[in-house]
Amino acid sequence: MTPNGSDPETISFRRLAMLIIASCLTIAASYMFAIVVQADGFDWLDVVRIALMAIASFWLAWGGCIALFGILFPVEEQPRVSGEPEGRTAILLPIYNEATGPVFARLAAIMRSVDKLPHSGKFDFFVLSDTTKADVAEQEKLAYEALLNRSQAGGRLFYRRREKNIGRKAGNIADFLTTSGGAYDYMLVLDADSLMDGDTILEMVRRMEADPRLGLLQSLPQIIGLHTLFGRLLQFATSLYGPYFARGLAAVQGHEGTFWGHNALIRTRAFAASCGMAPLTGKPPFGGHILSHDTVEAAMLAREGWKVRLDPDLTGSYEEAPANMVDYAKRDRRWCQGNLQHSRILAAPRFRFWNRVSILQGVFAYLASPIWFLFLFASLAAPMFASPPVYFDGRSPFPVFPYPETTTALALLFGLVALLILPKLLLVLRALVGGTTRDFGGPIRLFISFLLEILLTSILAPIHMMFHCRSVIQVLTGADSGWPTADRDDGSLPLSSSISATWWMVLTGGAGIAYSHYFVPELFYWLLPVALPLVLAPILVWSTSSPALGRLSAKLGLFAVPADRSPIAIEADMHTILSSTTAEEADLSLQEQMSGGATA
Repeated sequence: MTPNGSDPETISFRRLAMLIIASCLTIAASYMFAIVVQADGFDWLDVVRIALMAIASFWLAWGGCIALFGILFPVEEQPRVSGEPEGRTAILLPIYNEATGPVFARLAAIMRSVDKLPHSGKFDFFVLSDTTKADVAEQEKLAYEALLNRSQAGGRLFYRRREKNIGRKAGNIADFLTTSGGAYDYMLVLDADSLMDGDTILEMVRRMEADPRLGLLQSLPQIIGLHTLFGRLLQFATSLYGPYFARGLAAVQGHEGTFWGHNALIRTRAFAASCGMAPLTGKPPFGGHILSHDTVEAAMLAREGWKVRLDPDLTGSYEEAPANMVDYAKRDRRWCQGNLQHSRILAAPRFRFWNRVSILQGVFAYLASPIWFLFLFASLAAPMFASPPVYFDGRSPFPVFPYPETTTALALLFGLVALLILPKLLLVLRALVGGTTRDFGGPIRLFISFLLEILLTSILAPIHMMFHCRSVIQVLTGADSGWPTADRDDGSLPLSSSISATWWMVLTGGAGIAYSHYFVPELFYWLLPVALPLVLAPILVWSTSSPALGRLSAKLGLFAVPADRSPIAIEADMHTILSSTTAEEADLSLQEQMSGGATA
């Protein structure tokens, strides 16, 4: 039985409505911009600027529609069953040169939560290591043996390490399928920073068993565990806005959803039969093994008739995220290469329409920044080619257009700002009116946090744009990102690291300011909101990576999230396990030292 709102006709109508709304907004923005730029004559550069504006506006409008649909459409009620699951589930933890203590503490917390279930015998756990460092591998083996003995999980907890990392994470999962997958009906794929409640895992299995055609069920992971200012800003935004964006996405993707690579339950035989991926011809970055394999695997499942679904109402799913902008950019670099690599498979045979849309969305998630940068560059160059009249008199930073160009330009400016801010404002107003502000520090602190989030994200946006532009250039020029290890420390950065990561932004921002001052002074003040953050990038990146500023914001009740008021039980359990394990290791080390000294 198809839940109300998920039937194909309703999904098609929503998709069409979304396309019409985004297209109309794009046409309106492009038309208004054309009116403004043609007032001083029309040349080839104006055509380029209008085209870039159209592409960028459509991207903004598309994202705004997803948020709007998340507000308009309620969470779908999914069929539920009770009782013992019929099938067996393998819980997979792929790891690669990770910090061993936190990884195994998370796994231990998940195991404890699952063990509390009445049907815990239906779940087994696999640590799938692709670690390449010998010392880390040795630590993994010791941590596995300690957890195995402590939890008495013989026959339920397994560890294996691949000698060759063929295919990276996708190859790691494929190796499990060929060696052990036949023993399990379902597999729950985690990341090294994943946490999931046992009740959530059981509910996901029950939902999959209620629908024999459901091939993949994606939960909505909540970001936790970040204490820097940047981290708290990220947690606040994803906690407040994320569920509604996910609801909007679920409302239009239907059963042709996407896969985020972790915290998702997969029907093992469906995945094994549908998702074999040969390497692409040629060398990296566009050839070789597919990096962002999850989106492609979702498309391959849907191609074979399996449902791929996102259920935003599945709570109890958690993950960590990079706690500073430099680590965030490192992760984005890998994702950028993987997403741009998808341009080669966009026309793959028999892919469903919406899966192609998802792939295209992933490509433009990174191309959007270079498009905005090119638009800014073309706008700086345009006055050099423009013929009189010129609308800047040099005395005021604001242009003086003849009627109706002034009204049109202001309407365009406010319209673009509204596409960025209005969806977030609507979600804040919904929380204020609905009385759900307690989880975010109360109405006053919520509204102040919202304003600060808008301000800080606007200031940091040019830095993100430049990181994305560099990533795209590196991919297009043939640079391979490799497989960088995630940094899961407290997130703080020394100023020297911040300078090393952003010095080229300082030069770019300074060059833009100097150019506009000497050659197009009429645009000087308009460029400052973009150029100044670039000049100040080392300070901004360093300060937002500060745990001290994060603690200060928490003390003031700013950027509050529900976990601040009601701590997450499984996260607290993980920290308790980590602390006790660390203490045990310290005692053992001390005993070894004392024993060595006595022997000497």
